[in-house]
Amino acid sequence: MSNGMDGESQITLTRTIAANVSDVFSAWTDPALIEQWQADEAEFDAFEGGHYRFLTYADDDDETDYEVSGEVLTFREDERLVLSWVYKDDEDDTEMIFVIDIAFEALEGDNTRLTLTERGLPHEDAQTRIFSMEAWSEALENLAEVME
Repeated sequence: MSNGMDGESQITLTRTIAANVSDVFSAWTDPALIEQWQADEAEFDAFEGGHYRFLTYADDDDETDYEVSGEVLTFREDERLVLSWVYKDDEDDTEMIFVIDIAFEALEGDNTRLTLTERGLPHEDAQTRIFSMEAWSEALENLAEVME
């Protein structure tokens, strides 16, 4: 497994959201808001060095719930949020660790440009890279629906 920062280990998505930057930032850091668009249960220490945990319930009884956790590496209110993103797969006893870097930019008309960069996760093939991109795109769509 390579820790290189090549094009295969980084995904960047940008989305303009029709909401002010403070509200969009809060949607990433306030557990009650996180639970409206990203997770079924959320804990979030809104400060640098804090920890977080997101739990999403499985759709079927035979599936396991999806849990991610990590540390808040950077916390600059209304500007930037960097999180270590740790997912443990109990089925095959693997752990994926990567970094999510979210930049928030206030735009005219009370809009926000959000740029999400996932880095440090080498994708095994094109399909896993596409899956990751689609998952983040769907998450940002859910966020936009809640905010707009």
